[in-house]
Amino acid sequence: MGACTFTNTWQGRTMKDAYSDLCDSAQEEYGHQDGYNGTISTTHGFRDVTSEFKRSKKTLRDFISERLDKLGKRECEAICIEEPKGNTNKVKSQVTHNVEKGTKKWVLKYIVKDYYGTTIGSKDTKGDAVKLARAHTEKTQTKTIIEMAKVLEKGSTRVAEIEYKKGKTEKNGKYVFFGWAAE
Repeated sequence: MGACTFTNTWQGRTMKDAYSDLCDSAQEEYGHQDGYNGTISTTHGFRDVTSEFKRSKKTLRDFISERLDKLGKRECEAICIEEPKGNTNKVKSQVTHNVEKGTKKWVLKYIVKDYYGTTIGSKDTKGDAVKLARAHTEKTQTKTIIEMAKVLEKGSTRVAEIEYKKGKTEKNGKYVFFGWAAE
């Protein structure tokens, strides 16, 4: 099998995240073809050469061209071309409480599930649950399971939602990946 060069620019919270996302995207678009699809996803990781690039004082194009001559098949290098900016908020999440009026009452239910864990229904008594389970087993010719569970009589079990609170200046980094892909 042969090899071809690639140069990809991608954004991510970190260089590792960007590489992983880029590989996933490449496999989604081109498949994996047993590791020979001609994309970055055929490489065995990457090496960060940002400091070497900065020390070289070369243009990005010249540096990449020179480095490609030294790399082998399935090798990948990366340069950070825009630094990520982290979240500077003191509190990085926001809580929304779900408040419902009234007293919560928990009741015992018999949950009927198929062998794979998919809920078929729930009943108040074990006898009714057995009837439902037997009907399902006889219809599908598969095992059915009955489990006991305490469930909320009415209302929601959700008590709060926590969301990430993005910082005003927060942004992903921008990275360029280059190397030789297997094809």
